[in-house]
Amino acid sequence: MATELRLKELSKKEELFTHGHRLCAGCGAPIIVKMVLLASEYPVIACSSTGCLEVSSCISEYTAWKIPWIHSAFENAAATIAGVESMYKALKKKGRADKEIKFVTFCGDGGTYDIGLQSLSGAMERGHDMLYICYDNGAYMNTGIQRSSATPLGADTTTSPAGSVVPGKLQQRKDLTKIMAAHNIPYAAQASPSHWLDLMKKVRKALKIKGPKFMNILSPCNRGWRSRTDDAIMLSRLAVQTCYWPLYEVEDGVTRITFKPKEKKPIVDFLKPQGRFKHLFNPENEWIIKKFQEMTDKEWELLLKSS
Repeated sequence: MATELRLKELSKKEELFTHGHRLCAGCGAPIIVKMVLLASEYPVIACSSTGCLEVSSCISEYTAWKIPWIHSAFENAAATIAGVESMYKALKKKGRADKEIKFVTFCGDGGTYDIGLQSLSGAMERGHDMLYICYDNGAYMNTGIQRSSATPLGADTTTSPAGSVVPGKLQQRKDLTKIMAAHNIPYAAQASPSHWLDLMKKVRKALKIKGPKFMNILSPCNRGWRSRTDDAIMLSRLAVQTCYWPLYEVEDGVTRITFKPKEKKPIVDFLKPQGRFKHLFNPENEWIIKKFQEMTDKEWELLLKSS
């Protein structure tokens, strides 16, 4: 019988991603991993590609993971966990495994949107019973804050530097959640650590569904976003309230918005606390903020119509 997601019950559960890791103070990734593992009602085997989470959570013989966990290359985390899931099915057929085990991948946007997209797409198309989670911090943070296709319009990164000629990244971010939903998988969703109950309900639902699942979770990075170390939850909440990062799910092709702001905030509320956008507030770059707002409004209206 499924247990309800209540703080009192959750507080009694063992933390399966422990303290002592080397992730930056205020990083969104460990918050997300803890929430996901607390939400699970099943034993979990996890995999992470090279990235912030991987290099900081398992150094030599020291690890923060209290579950079976595999480090894969940057480009093939989805293929790695798909292989483990296939082995598990073979063992079950032979009567050598009887536990109900879930297979989860945690990868950043660089290893998901870009380098690992082929591996991810293939695993989804083949129908492996797995949950792929992207912790989206909007750049290649681990290797020097280079732009990725998840980087928002106008962001200042080391490979899209804001200057007198180019005012930061000129392209809109890729909408990977919609791309994954277009694979006709049973479940795809967006979540945010600021809305913990929504996030954990989606994880619990996803783990109960057979087949391939995908979740895109916003993961603030104070180092790359140039924000305060205690702003992760505030910024992820503003991302939701401005509809830059809407919370929704696509289950069996049906879209459902899981949170609608009572009062939709302007995108500047999300941009202002982040140093990577400070150049946008110069008079010559205000057109980018206007364009950013127009794109956000358009995407939100399209999502409202589709749900």
